[in-house]
Amino acid sequence: MLTRLGLAVIWLLHFLPLRLLAPLGRALGMLLYLFALERRRVTLTNLKLCFPQRTEAECIQTARAHFRAFGRSLLEHSLLWWGSKERIQRLVRVDGLAHWQAVAGRPVIWLAPHFVGLDMGGARIITEWRGISVYSRQKDPVFDRVLLRGRTRFVTPVLFSRQDGIRPVVKAMRGGLPFYYLPDMDFGSRDSIFAPFFGVPAATITGLSRIARLAGAVVVPAVTRQLPGSDGYVLTFYPAWTGFPTDDVEADVRRMNEFIEQRVLEMPEQYFWLHKRFKTRPPGQEKIY
Repeated sequence: MLTRLGLAVIWLLHFLPLRLLAPLGRALGMLLYLFALERRRVTLTNLKLCFPQRTEAECIQTARAHFRAFGRSLLEHSLLWWGSKERIQRLVRVDGLAHWQAVAGRPVIWLAPHFVGLDMGGARIITEWRGISVYSRQKDPVFDRVLLRGRTRFVTPVLFSRQDGIRPVVKAMRGGLPFYYLPDMDFGSRDSIFAPFFGVPAATITGLSRIARLAGAVVVPAVTRQLPGSDGYVLTFYPAWTGFPTDDVEADVRRMNEFIEQRVLEMPEQYFWLHKRFKTRPPGQEKIY
């Protein structure tokens, strides 16, 4: 019942113009900052680890900005799930499309790090282009149906579960479909190595390097940035990586983390700091959270 009620409220919000929806989302973010104590603690812990040179006040300022950006993106999912194709295309501008088109004849991995605009970029893509992504089934069947519909209602993508493994992904990529890939979270020690993220050892999956090698794919980063005020978002395709993958998987993982670090420094309030990025620790190291 609570899920249905919450979804009904979000459905009603999609009728609002962005100039009203954006400040409502930021206000929701501040409420979450005040009352979601565990997530606030995780966010501040991550910021202090990644930016040890910053003061306590500076970390708190960034944390508050992050919750505002996260709250805004949360409410603006109503546009992704129920807004028209034309409205989504107005909401999310696309830059750097030529970088992808230059290698579109090859298997392509769109590297999509976890910034608050991640789903906005994915929704913008499926208004025009078909691709591949990984879908995690939700425990609540009502929410699962809404989420699945929202991700498949325009140009239907090919969705795989994490349990499917990488073979069907590689096969679909070889068939010409780009892979919208999100490899920068802590998924545990399986298929991961410890690589520095802002100098902190982070369990990082090696999938980007392995899949690129198996599929003969080129990596084209696709990063979505939330614009200030109520200006929407911009999805930016970056130049295709050259010399990737290499024979050194650790070097490949470090390269990915370093690229994400550069984007974080450009918009530190928008990275997904609520996630326990350093939950899995190297042997012998104490837990962080």
